[in-house]
Amino acid sequence: MPFRAPLTNHHADGTDCPPHHKQTSSGKPLHLDCPGRAYAQAICSCGGWELKQSGKGYVNESRNRHLASHVAQGPKVRRDLHRLDGS
Repeated sequence: MPFRAPLTNHHADGTDCPPHHKQTSSGKPLHLDCPGRAYAQAICSCGGWELKQSGKGYVNESRNRHLASHVAQGPKVRRDLHRLDGS
């Protein structure tokens, strides 16, 4: 099963900022009912990585880098398992 690390936006009070709440690149609200994005967060389903920052672009870039590290580790883990099996 591939790992996932969904990117979510949050208001200053910690509540989720829904996808239909559009913001400028700096997080200022374009939706009348939105107080604005205070931070973006990504948590990986591997359980060993999470990031919470005000910069959505930075969180997304770091998230992509982390998910790519799982792909890079995949073949090595399989090679190590073959060695343990003696094959």
